[in-house]
Amino acid sequence: MLSVGTNLDVDDDSGSSNSMIAIDNKIEQAMDLVKSHLMYAVREEVEVLKEQIKELIERNSALEQENCLLKSLVSPEQLSQVQSQAPKSAAPPGAQLTSTTSS
Repeated sequence: MLSVGTNLDVDDDSGSSNSMIAIDNKIEQAMDLVKSHLMYAVREEVEVLKEQIKELIERNSALEQENCLLKSLVSPEQLSQVQSQAPKSAAPPGAQLTSTTSS
């Protein structure tokens, strides 16, 4: 009689462990699915940001060319007057170098 009870306990344990393994597998599958969706979303966002960076670089280049053209068309007196009116913190780091070389 004791041996039958022991066999039932073993069956219960194996059923319980099989159930735990199945649950663990489901959790792992769910985590893999979440990971793949997250990676897809991150890749999409990276592509959007790369495109925005490209557009900003192009815009910056165009504005720098426009700035150089405008500086070449203005007299040195007008340029120094504009620079003295502009707040010092708003001037880019290389702005004074450029203005001194063009004078």
